[in-house]
Amino acid sequence: MSTLKPFSMAVKAVILDDEGRCLLIRRSAHNTNFIGCWEWPGGKLDPGESFDVGLEREVMEECGLTVDLTGLAGAMEFEMPKVRVVLLCMEARQTGGTIRMSEEHDDSAWIHLSELKNQTLHEHHRQFMIDYANSKALTP
Repeated sequence: MSTLKPFSMAVKAVILDDEGRCLLIRRSAHNTNFIGCWEWPGGKLDPGESFDVGLEREVMEECGLTVDLTGLAGAMEFEMPKVRVVLLCMEARQTGGTIRMSEEHDDSAWIHLSELKNQTLHEHHRQFMIDYANSKALTP
């Protein structure tokens, strides 16, 4: 029997606008972990849910927006107390809705990718987010 933690999949949307900004949302005191950290919208998939449907659902639940997924931003893995999380990050663009926060989040901001390094980011996502921003800065 394996002693390794089981895998769990989560998804995040890097919602980009025409000015090179991404949408960040801040975790509220309603959460157990990472309160006050800024993150991209997203979350865990429901059993049997495809990642695209799950990500669109999570974005709507967390911030009230509809999005089209436009490409892969990247993937990473990190450990939580009970599981190893595989996080799939997809680039997206807003197609509708108005920003409204769920109880899981208490604020939102459109931040230039170059400013991500100055934000209080989730410790497991921080380096990935900064590396992503740096890779976009090199893209003409």
